[in-house]
Amino acid sequence: MTTEMTTIDAKEKFADLITHVAHSQERVVLTRRGKQVAAIVTIEDLHFLENIQDQSDLQTAIDSLKEARSDGLITLEQLKEETGV
Repeated sequence: MTTEMTTIDAKEKFADLITHVAHSQERVVLTRRGKQVAAIVTIEDLHFLENIQDQSDLQTAIDSLKEARSDGLITLEQLKEETGV
């Protein structure tokens, strides 16, 4: 479940909001001037998102390496440049 809350309300209720998110596993989307600007999520959700990002980055690196190998060998520096590492 996800709840929306203004950043002003979140600031006023910050300590309670953190406790609520941590214990209820609920996500809170913060809004400013009616636009969604951020979210408060559990640490488990953050770790899950970071894991997905790491897997995506790894796949990008693997794909770059495969492409480079089909054209011939490249240096480590070239691989770093291509993958943004």
